[in-house]
Amino acid sequence: MPAPIRKDKIRMEAELLQRLYRECEGWAQRVHEKLVEEEGVQVAYSTLTRRLRELGLSQDPPRRCDRVPDQPGAEMQHDTSPYRVRLGDTPSKLIASLLYLRYSKRRYLQFFRVFNRFRMKCFLHQALMFWGYAAEVCIIDNTNLARLKGTGQQAVIVPEMAAFAKEHGFRFVCHEKGHANRKAGEERSFWTVETNFFPGRHFASLEDLNQQAFEWATVRMEHRPAAKTGLIPAQAFEQERAALVALPAHLPAPYLVHERKTDQYGYVPFDGNYYWLPSEPGSHSREVKVLEYSDGLKIYQSRQCVAGYALPAEGVRNRLFSPEGMPKPVRQPKHRRRPTEEEEKRLRAMSPTVGNYLDFILPSRRGIERHHFLRELFAWAERLTPALFLPVVERALHYGISDLGTLERIARLWLRQGEMPLPGVEVDESFQEREAYQQGRLTDAPDFSTYDQMLEEPEEEENDG
Repeated sequence: MPAPIRKDKIRMEAELLQRLYRECEGWAQRVHEKLVEEEGVQVAYSTLTRRLRELGLSQDPPRRCDRVPDQPGAEMQHDTSPYRVRLGDTPSKLIASLLYLRYSKRRYLQFFRVFNRFRMKCFLHQALMFWGYAAEVCIIDNTNLARLKGTGQQAVIVPEMAAFAKEHGFRFVCHEKGHANRKAGEERSFWTVETNFFPGRHFASLEDLNQQAFEWATVRMEHRPAAKTGLIPAQAFEQERAALVALPAHLPAPYLVHERKTDQYGYVPFDGNYYWLPSEPGSHSREVKVLEYSDGLKIYQSRQCVAGYALPAEGVRNRLFSPEGMPKPVRQPKHRRRPTEEEEKRLRAMSPTVGNYLDFILPSRRGIERHHFLRELFAWAERLTPALFLPVVERALHYGISDLGTLERIARLWLRQGEMPLPGVEVDESFQEREAYQQGRLTDAPDFSTYDQMLEEPEEEENDG
């Protein structure tokens, strides 16, 4: 028997669909409206989208992410999210890192100014050591901090991160590209941070923010029942504990190794501060290794730990630290930084014109360039008389000159043109009564003819034909 043909089958010409698809810039819903309203073709929207896919005009709808049942100890999720948080009176850009146990709904939250591979390892180590357990799988997005190449199931994890995960009893798994809902619990946790943690709270510093985040995630949220299921994370974790991977208490924390040398005073420079190592007086610089942890430093020399320090608070710079319980070093280095506040103060005190000139120059100069300009200008002012220095600065301000070399050429030009009189020289007329003068007055007069010839302008030589 021949195959039956539907009598009510709607025929849509390919040329018509292609034209409408171009006119509507690829929006299938608008194509459907124009077919029904303008072309009089009564077609269902699902039929239209199927026909567009057959013609290769649109693609299949994205596949929904895999649905995995909540099983004890099977999975945890990690992700980061940027935020703008006010620390004190200053808005700051921060990165929130959050780890989430899917079954028991436990959270661990911490904020960073910079989040890199080392910070990621430090965060996961702190969270897992606080819990004492880890799930078998950690779901992450396709971040380059842990992924070497590929995406989703084809992703290859960085060997360094794979070794870190194996050491902590789990493995990284990247979800498919565009399937952020695969870690919906993590995304929902960030929504809870925005709607429950931030509102009504004030943070004095980054340390204060992380302390409040720690108490909120590990105390308040762990004993609060979930809105729909009424699950309490602390109680659910006790049931999940048997299915998790227990971590050893002696698991070493992540660290970075930095090669350093001590100065003549025995200090090791690191991150803008200086840490003292006990040594014999007058000893030369020594090569040491500084191990940077998330919260402190350990300094090794010849494979032995000679000192340990806690990292200072954020923003502390140019400070000298010595080990606790030991006497401070006898010899202290001089002020390592060379501030120019005193030079700027003296220059401004010369004249309001100099102050206006500094206000014109300094905003465009930062850091070392600013200090170098102030020192050079102050040294130049010391070499010139105020009667010459002030007019030159006024002329430089009028024409917007910022180069010190140009200022020096202006001063030389003024002296050559005689526009600036040279200061008089005071001569003590009693010099003839001095013993040295009396002894030398009987000697022959010196011959200055050589110097007279140097001052004379050389005559132009005539060409011989």
